[in-house]
Amino acid sequence: MLRKEFIKNISAGLVLPALVNNLSFSSSYAGESFADKLQPAIKDGGFEMENYWIWDPSVVKGEDGRYHMFASRWPKEIGFGNWVTNSEIVRAVADKPEGPYSFVEVVLGPRGKEWFDGLCTFNPRITKYNGQYLLYYVGVTYDFPVPNDAANIWANGLAQKAWMHKRAAVAVSSSVKGPWKRISHPLMEPRPGKWDASIISNPSPVVLPGGEIYLMYKSSPKGPEPPLMLGAAISKNGYNGPYERLSDGPLFDFKSTKDKESDVEDPFVWWNKDHYELIMKDRFGHICGEEGGGIHATSKNGVDWKLSSPVKAYSRTIKWNDGTVTHQANFERPFLLFENGSPTHLFAATGSGPKPYEVDKTWNMVIPLK
Repeated sequence: MLRKEFIKNISAGLVLPALVNNLSFSSSYAGESFADKLQPAIKDGGFEMENYWIWDPSVVKGEDGRYHMFASRWPKEIGFGNWVTNSEIVRAVADKPEGPYSFVEVVLGPRGKEWFDGLCTFNPRITKYNGQYLLYYVGVTYDFPVPNDAANIWANGLAQKAWMHKRAAVAVSSSVKGPWKRISHPLMEPRPGKWDASIISNPSPVVLPGGEIYLMYKSSPKGPEPPLMLGAAISKNGYNGPYERLSDGPLFDFKSTKDKESDVEDPFVWWNKDHYELIMKDRFGHICGEEGGGIHATSKNGVDWKLSSPVKAYSRTIKWNDGTVTHQANFERPFLLFENGSPTHLFAATGSGPKPYEVDKTWNMVIPLK
């Protein structure tokens, strides 16, 4: 069973949410969607590695003037579904944002199962803070031997056990090249009996003008099954926290009587002059009309969000700079590179194959923005 095979397949259709917490519709782009900003994707750009699954792009311009991509990888021989048990975070480098990026080193590898993040790391998000680099990520530990063969860990239940141990964390360095100092504890813990009782995952940090750090995260009431939900917290005391939740409930709730399987994940949040913006993945397609397509939204306070109109931010159908068009199996983990205060490139994890998560290879792709 691969990354999402535990979720029942449903067909995508444009069904706007009947029940949405803290949400309304906004025409912040005045008839222009975020998707209109996308230029053709770079065919030979981005980052891939032979014999590895590649995921989770996050890019920053380093003090050396080069572009450094933090990504997750795990051995191809053990199967795509082992992202939750065997991932590690690596760094790759390029002379220009489009790449291609070349592997440099493992940044956050295993450090022992006694650590909350000791056996597996993924979901990197790189940002700068007070002259330092902050690398947010998700770490996992578990109480069974590290899988090292092609056994289906979603079928035997090991993946679900590991999934429940996902915790957001941060590492800090004065150089993009490291060394990186990990903090000794998760940024936040799940709350039993609440909507975020299972995990703290998919961290998306925003350093605000006043120095606070806003953090959006993913969780769920029970486990990997829908709905997955997003919450927000803020730290007024730097990257080490504490991170205080901004609301008791989730930011979004798209499920309805008709569409019980309707949710979002993979948020990328940023601050734009006087408001927040985000892009995120519509897992089932009931919001933007395409399964795995992207949504754009805005907020003044990081809690009350407005879906943009048009709402669609990106598609799995990709136009490449060589004139070809493909329909990707996946387009996930969106990340925006900013230069001089403006977004210049959209990065995403993608794969080729017959349908989502049934892929023969994956890589991190890049799309220049207008």
